[in-house]
Amino acid sequence: MSRLIIELIARATLQTLEMVAASGLAAVVGGLPLALLLVITRRGGLYPLPLVARVLGVAMDMLRAIPFIILLVLLIPLTRLIAGTALGTEAAIIPLSIAAIPYFGRIAEVSLREVDRNLVDAVQIMGGTRWMVVRYVLLPEAMPGLVAGLTVTLITLVGASAMAGAVGAGGLGDLAIRYGYQRFNTQVMLLVVAVLIVLVIGVQTIGNRIAARLAHD
Repeated sequence: MSRLIIELIARATLQTLEMVAASGLAAVVGGLPLALLLVITRRGGLYPLPLVARVLGVAMDMLRAIPFIILLVLLIPLTRLIAGTALGTEAAIIPLSIAAIPYFGRIAEVSLREVDRNLVDAVQIMGGTRWMVVRYVLLPEAMPGLVAGLTVTLITLVGASAMAGAVGAGGLGDLAIRYGYQRFNTQVMLLVVAVLIVLVIGVQTIGNRIAARLAHD
């Protein structure tokens, strides 16, 4: 294995980690509030506004229904507007984030819905406000599920970031296409696949351990 290939793999791996970390953070910052809003405003929720919950849910599902590669192309004008270019790692973070927010939002919603209703009622009976229910019941009780959901989201983003390489986003996907597929370099292709497998296993292992520890606390 040449030194050049090692350097290319290392740089592409760092680019992939940057894309996944940034879009994963965006997924939490944007998706978790949306999930809370869906749970709170649903029928029987803390602040029932079924129409709001329905409209928000449909909007999130519409975004989730668009295949990522198509979303990537559709968002090129927005990406250029925000990042100044549609190419490169930083530019790819924008469509990855937009795809990840509703994806994680729906997963987080499921975890929040599974919180024991009796705990919520108990806090309200004792005079707890809606904010107290969210802060001291919904979020802590749902935390293991939220971490597990974030783990799944990050793994999905690893695959999506590789797909983004098809349009020059950088990272492992771009390396596999330019140096592996287009140059018929099987070694590079296999190395990229190996690194992706290691990343996925690593994220899953860490996520499982954190979720298990939170569940036991």
